[in-house]
Amino acid sequence: MIVKKIITGLFLLTLLNSCAQNIAVLGPAYTLASTGNIYQAGFTFGTDRAITQLTGKSTSENVKQLLTSNEQDQDTEFFRLVKNNIEQTRKKLNLANP
Repeated sequence: MIVKKIITGLFLLTLLNSCAQNIAVLGPAYTLASTGNIYQAGFTFGTDRAITQLTGKSTSENVKQLLTSNEQDQDTEFFRLVKNNIEQTRKKLNLANP
């Protein structure tokens, strides 16, 4: 019984190996099936394809980049502004850097 599950699992794994690339079609297909609104489903699919073609990345990759780089960029920008403000204040007070 265990061997049968392992063989079935390996078969499904190899069969569905590249399924993640086509998952973007699943959302609009579900929208079309549940609501019957072909315009909304077409718009969702079209915008996903346009964003992928423009950026060269999938929607999930864009969201991941947006979330990770935004935090790092804000920290870097904040520290740069604070450092400039400290330097300007020291110049005004004629203090030397420690």
